[in-house]
Amino acid sequence: MSKPFAISAQKIFDGTRWHEGAALLVENTRVKFIGPISEVPEGVELRDLGTGIICPGFVDLQVNGGGGVLLNNAPDVEGIRTICATHARFGTTSLLPTLITDTTEVRNAALDAAIQARRENVPGFAGLHLEGPHLSIARKGAHDAKLIRAMNGEDVTTLITAHENIPMLMMTIAPESVTPEQVAALTKAGIRISLGHSDASHEQIVPLMRAGANMFTHLFNAMSQTTGREPGMVGTALSAGYASIIADGHHVHPTSIKLALAAKQNQNSKIFLISDAMSFTGTDFTELVLNGRKILRQGGKLTLEDGTLAGADIEMASAVRFMHRQIKVELGEALRMATTYPCAAISLNDAGHLAIGAPADFVWLSEEIEPLATWIGGEQMAR
Repeated sequence: MSKPFAISAQKIFDGTRWHEGAALLVENTRVKFIGPISEVPEGVELRDLGTGIICPGFVDLQVNGGGGVLLNNAPDVEGIRTICATHARFGTTSLLPTLITDTTEVRNAALDAAIQARRENVPGFAGLHLEGPHLSIARKGAHDAKLIRAMNGEDVTTLITAHENIPMLMMTIAPESVTPEQVAALTKAGIRISLGHSDASHEQIVPLMRAGANMFTHLFNAMSQTTGREPGMVGTALSAGYASIIADGHHVHPTSIKLALAAKQNQNSKIFLISDAMSFTGTDFTELVLNGRKILRQGGKLTLEDGTLAGADIEMASAVRFMHRQIKVELGEALRMATTYPCAAISLNDAGHLAIGAPADFVWLSEEIEPLATWIGGEQMAR
């Protein structure tokens, strides 16, 4: 058990409010208090960082890879460990490694890896996100059409059984490939359902929301759009439910982001940030292979050889910077989009804030919103 310590910076954001002239006290891996530096108990080490911001560590619900590792290509605990460690360097302290549509064998390997990652308490690992294979070919994006298929009874049983040993299991599915009964069974078991990669109409979507689906994956991308007489998935997402968004300047136009934020302004369910990062994060790689197809990195974006967007070349700090600088979102709100709101979407109550008793998962950001250091459970992560 490590000794208690206190840490201070120019500002501390606890997830709700800003503190100045304050210190964060860490004891037994958790937050003991945030208060005036003068109230730090005598004998407790005080680490004064001087400038910058201390804030809750980022929570990323869609991380395909990092550090040269793509979960599809390394569906094992070491792959998960590398992905989590890489994103910790960029301020993410809780994440869901995400498996893109693949074979049943690869899916099962990823489920087993998630179970092992939980047993080994891999720092930063919060659960698993399965994006597919139960999607719509019409809105497949970079997913391999040959591997997209409808959900069956065996899938439901396998997923529910695996979830018993995985802290959080999230799935992106399309109404075209599942039934409301299947969604009800999954959500009753505690599996979180997000809708995406779909060409469904409003009438097709609503029964799945009634069955327990409460999220939408990468708003505006790979989903049916809104028209005057058909809300589509975009309009349905803006009217109810949480929605993730990729804020990189390539996936969604700034004006569309502003419209989406305005639509959600008075709702409890919010828009939250995801990185949708691939294995490029933390490397200088320029290409990778997914399901036998090349993904190219150029001009700040990732594409298949035909130009189809294939994940994003960002991490969460970059998304926060984009929201604050380009969309002009107040910094505290931009930080909430990377902490509070994703946690609310999946009821991850023990993350995304620095309230008393919360895990001491936090990041030190420069005034330019660049991650300088990250702590998980009060332990500073390697850079």
